[in-house]
Amino acid sequence: MTPIRWGILGAAQFARDHMAPAIHAAHGAELTALATSDPAKAAGFQAFAPEMRVHDSYDALLADPEIDAVYVPLPNHLHVAWTIKALEAGKHVLCEKPIALRADAFDALIAARDKAGRLAAEAFMIVHHPQFIRAKELVQGGAIGTVAHVDATFTYDNAGAVGNIRNRPETGGGGLRDIGVYTFGSARYVTGQDAVAVPYAKLRYENGVDVFAQVGAQFPGFSYSAIVSMRMFPRQQITFHGDKGVLRLTCPYNANLFDVAQLTLETDERTVVTERWPAANHYVLQVENFGNAVRNGTPYACPLEFSRGTQEMMDMVFAAGGPAD
Repeated sequence: MTPIRWGILGAAQFARDHMAPAIHAAHGAELTALATSDPAKAAGFQAFAPEMRVHDSYDALLADPEIDAVYVPLPNHLHVAWTIKALEAGKHVLCEKPIALRADAFDALIAARDKAGRLAAEAFMIVHHPQFIRAKELVQGGAIGTVAHVDATFTYDNAGAVGNIRNRPETGGGGLRDIGVYTFGSARYVTGQDAVAVPYAKLRYENGVDVFAQVGAQFPGFSYSAIVSMRMFPRQQITFHGDKGVLRLTCPYNANLFDVAQLTLETDERTVVTERWPAANHYVLQVENFGNAVRNGTPYACPLEFSRGTQEMMDMVFAAGGPAD
């Protein structure tokens, strides 16, 4: 199997701690280069990938003929521009979420992808985890009957990180863009439905970014509610409630970091089945699935069209919640 040779645009901490090790560990992938002008930041990557080349600019990495695919972990407001630049340079692109800040920005992304004939996708890693693949199979297979309601929660507290890009409006920060994408996208992925209305959204802002959101939405077949916050004690869960049973994921978004990935299915036969995945790494699986799609044309679980649907829901939430004070 010919490895996909990866380059990373920028020495972000998340890239160093999660995605670079995942690329290094994934079958059929090779961490080939990093773009950063700071040798000290490069050292953290070279600690586990000593053969990795370091370019002193993003443009230099994109010009490297020995790079097949690029991972983009830059601040949110730079995602669209650098994804398009990478596609124009002939690279496949995996870009951190949210890949765009509004749904209409996907037009340019999809056009650039199609023109380049390369794969471009948002790094929505959870759909590659076996717990979500199993949840989708169970829910769409009728294990809980007809879905009546879905509720999701994802919270953490970064109030002390004042300079963090998530707390800065100019970099496209905010809780919804950082983690709301998971609460919205996971419901869409598992049920196969899209929100048709957001009749309720209570948003609280600090320094121009949303730090708390309480959302009520309507899907074609069920109601939906969510809490998303960057100012609350860490918690995450998603529950699918049907007329024949309940399915719960108790660590859906930071699997095996926040807690062990676990799915619990309770049915009308008064039985409870629990499945656990203590070793699955969704970052590694994401890289491997991306590589399979590039090499073999295997359908990719999170194409740009799927990500656009999540952004459309997010746009609806922002509109329902009103402008920042």
